[in-house]
Amino acid sequence: MRQRLDIADVEARTKIRAKYLRALENEEFGMLPGPTFVKTFLRTYAEMLGLDPHVLVEEYRASYEHGDEIEAPLGPPAVAGRDRRHGPRIGPGSVILLVLVGIVAALVAIGLASDDEGGGDQASVPETTRSETKAKAAPKPAPPKRVSLKVTPATPTYICVDHGVGTPVVFENTIDSAQTFHGKRVRVNLGKRDVQLRMNGKPVQVTPGPDPVGFAFTPRGSRELPSGERPCA
Repeated sequence: MRQRLDIADVEARTKIRAKYLRALENEEFGMLPGPTFVKTFLRTYAEMLGLDPHVLVEEYRASYEHGDEIEAPLGPPAVAGRDRRHGPRIGPGSVILLVLVGIVAALVAIGLASDDEGGGDQASVPETTRSETKAKAAPKPAPPKRVSLKVTPATPTYICVDHGVGTPVVFENTIDSAQTFHGKRVRVNLGKRDVQLRMNGKPVQVTPGPDPVGFAFTPRGSRELPSGERPCA
């Protein structure tokens, strides 16, 4: 009142709500959240008015506070958690929070260390597992049951074809372009060796030379025929 200030002015300067300022003025400390708020607001209010906050706080302690109460550092940022005689204080809530943070950090560190230690063993296992999975997932294709023989001559070439001993001749002529023959068995007699043969898409080696050549083909493979076993011989 001597400084001609009203509650609104004090509220704007201290950032303390008006209802708490009125409670301090009327010593209705039960309206404040707790003893820590009371002492913090008393210090802030006293400093704003130019009074000695220590005297007011000690008077409050002597009249209203019991010795077994524990302070917690709450209140406006300018003065929260500080006492001019004893310096900064750490309440039990802050201690618990720090302990929890430490425990979480330790658990994270242990988890990372476990991942690093297990990395070496896991590096080779998935590779083997993937290889085995691919081998099981991709079975070998079934062998063909028929022969598909493609004959490609470099120059016009005589050719005779049947499907085995005692079977009729299915083709006999001179060819100058590629011809394909099919069957469970295919025998071929070639007047020249200057040809390319492919059985079921795979090349068949033909030994170069001036003499005719003959082959017998089955789904399992091929063999060169002697002159007396060739078709049309």
